[in-house]
Amino acid sequence: LGMCLIIQILTGLFLAMHYTSDTLTAFSSVTHICRDVNYGWLIRYIHANGASLFFICLFIHVGRGIYYGSYLFFETWNIGVLLLFATMATAFMGYVLPWGQMSFWGATVITNLLSAIPYIGSTLVEWIWGGFSVDKATLTRFFAFHFILPFIIAALALVHLLFLHETGSNNPLGLISDSDKIPFHPYYTIKDLLGMFLTLLLLLLLVLFSPDLL
Repeated sequence: LGMCLIIQILTGLFLAMHYTSDTLTAFSSVTHICRDVNYGWLIRYIHANGASLFFICLFIHVGRGIYYGSYLFFETWNIGVLLLFATMATAFMGYVLPWGQMSFWGATVITNLLSAIPYIGSTLVEWIWGGFSVDKATLTRFFAFHFILPFIIAALALVHLLFLHETGSNNPLGLISDSDKIPFHPYYTIKDLLGMFLTLLLLLLLVLFSPDLL
């Protein structure tokens, strides 16, 4: 998950150098990245497919946490829930940025769900839009939040890890972590490197052979 987040932040920074958050030029700027920028197509597809891979890893992580009863560690679990919602918000705003038909109507439909909130719903939706419909103001603020949220997620992930080190994590073998210990290197170093290599291999296979699959 950490590696996926780093990949997303790095590729996102390169994409942000060429992207324009204007309703008239947003779609053209994405086309420009893919066609004219050196390896722009590769960076864009790594970013798009990396997001899907990030969520696959995230859901596996959440599923593992539920299966092993990690929700009993309230602080760690609650920060994990915050991370999940922040990641979902970031992904949604990123989906809007290319400003195609799916982006526009996706933003319209999802933001309109907030109008179901009693009394303040309509006002809240218009406040998020920055007007009376999804328009330039919406795209600009979505880009700003899409840019800043990953850094907040990275900071929250560090807090998540700090709480994890305080409480310890559940494991499938039921080992007592205070007494049953092995050195981090080479055992976990090799395990983590193998996991990262396989994840990167899967991402490259997706990007180079089926970039539009996910």
